[in-house]
Amino acid sequence: MINLLKNRRSIRKFTDETVSKEDLQKILKAGLLSPSSMGKNPVEFIVIQDKEIIAKLEECKKFGTMPLKTSPLVICILADSELSDVWVEDASIVSILMQLEVEKLGLGSTWIQIRNRECSEGDSQEAVRKVLSIPKKYGVLSLIAIGHKNEEKKPYTDEDLDFEKVHYENFNDKNN
Repeated sequence: MINLLKNRRSIRKFTDETVSKEDLQKILKAGLLSPSSMGKNPVEFIVIQDKEIIAKLEECKKFGTMPLKTSPLVICILADSELSDVWVEDASIVSILMQLEVEKLGLGSTWIQIRNRECSEGDSQEAVRKVLSIPKKYGVLSLIAIGHKNEEKKPYTDEDLDFEKVHYENFNDKNN
């Protein structure tokens, strides 16, 4: 697992090659198997492969949508906010577990934050809801851009880890 985490990097450039149906199913299974608070499973997905729809999603956020320009696959991560008051946490778990499965498959991905972001027309969540016909009760956390990597990034190393952020027993104790 540590090697998988070290190798998973945000990929913002993808080739034209589509993601296979088999790989898509594995990515979706990773999301569907993700844990959720009290087993409520409020998270749902919208799989987008239509280039015109992906282009519309680019307009739903002011910055950070460059990966959508080349991504052949986007998965919108949303959750029923009426079903769970911790839908953000549940959707976050789903998002990262799907990204780890993407890396395991040798593909690339990046998380495009939608919640609490803005676009030229206002709130990014509202803009995505409009493009994808999402009911109001669903919170939209992120768009995960997925595809075959068209850029190389070095894996993280142990030297990249900041153990100064680790505290033992209380915030003031960093020795162990």
